[in-house]
Amino acid sequence: MSRVQTLTVAVAGVALLAPSASSAAESVHLRPSRAETRRVAAGPASGSAVPTALPHVAVPHRGRIEPVARDGTREVLTPVAGPGGSAAPDAAPSAPATTGSAPATTTGTATPSPDASGPATPGPGPSDPERTAPTAPAPVTAADLLAKVSGCTPVSRGRYRKDRGTVATVPVCGTRDAVYWKADMDIDCDGRPGAHCNTGTDPNFSSSTAFTQSDGRALSSEKLPYVVVPAPSGIWDYREHGVRGGSVAAVVYRDRVSYAVVGDVGPTDIIGEASYAAATSLGIDPDPRSGGAPSGVTYIVFKDSRVTPLEDREAAESQGERLAREFVDSAD
Repeated sequence: MSRVQTLTVAVAGVALLAPSASSAAESVHLRPSRAETRRVAAGPASGSAVPTALPHVAVPHRGRIEPVARDGTREVLTPVAGPGGSAAPDAAPSAPATTGSAPATTTGTATPSPDASGPATPGPGPSDPERTAPTAPAPVTAADLLAKVSGCTPVSRGRYRKDRGTVATVPVCGTRDAVYWKADMDIDCDGRPGAHCNTGTDPNFSSSTAFTQSDGRALSSEKLPYVVVPAPSGIWDYREHGVRGGSVAAVVYRDRVSYAVVGDVGPTDIIGEASYAAATSLGIDPDPRSGGAPSGVTYIVFKDSRVTPLEDREAAESQGERLAREFVDSAD
């Protein structure tokens, strides 16, 4: 009898001895294949439950029985999965899991993935004082200027009258940067004639001014704010104190400030006069016959200043604001 037939008879004999087919299957010790043996020895693959050893039961038959297929070859048995998992197929061991950022590819440098736990991108912080544009200073007020000229250091040798026939009570005061006086305001309508300044509106009208525009014509009292200084005399000579035609002046009345230029020269003994436009800017009645202010007007002329061309009203205002700020902030 051949080996195959002998094994077949032996298997049949075992089946007859077993009380049932299910009991015979439980009493047979099945040896796993070499591949299964290697996998069991190496340990279960990740996520699969593989029994560490097959149960060994006694077989009521001598010798070892290996299952044989009908064609005479040995069958390969796959172990039944353990509790809670499935049988793991033969496969190459999986690569160990890696942690951290992804590795670089072969085609270039890998860009590391953003780390959620890393520092957050800082938001905009407080503005840097050094980079912040400087703010423009506040305009100089009438109170600022009046506080600066509250006292008087006379620079004139005598005093001036406000009007003809009155007592001379007005000195010219001075500081390092300016000369000033406090008087009334008479309206000077001299210069180029206009709708408000002409021989019909002003009985003392003169078509000329001591100082002229860049084109040689007389100034316009209606358009240009200007002040009048007394003609040089033994009382005071404006030329000796840094004052000339086109010098910048600040005129203060109540809570208003107007910037003007020195534009005309008056009598040697009278002080306190300004143009039609200067009166208008201060809220004073500019009528040359009945207008003006009886008192309370302060004239401040900044030494060694000059507007060019003399008729440039905007330049007078911008320079006046700057010079007034310097005057108020100075220690003198």
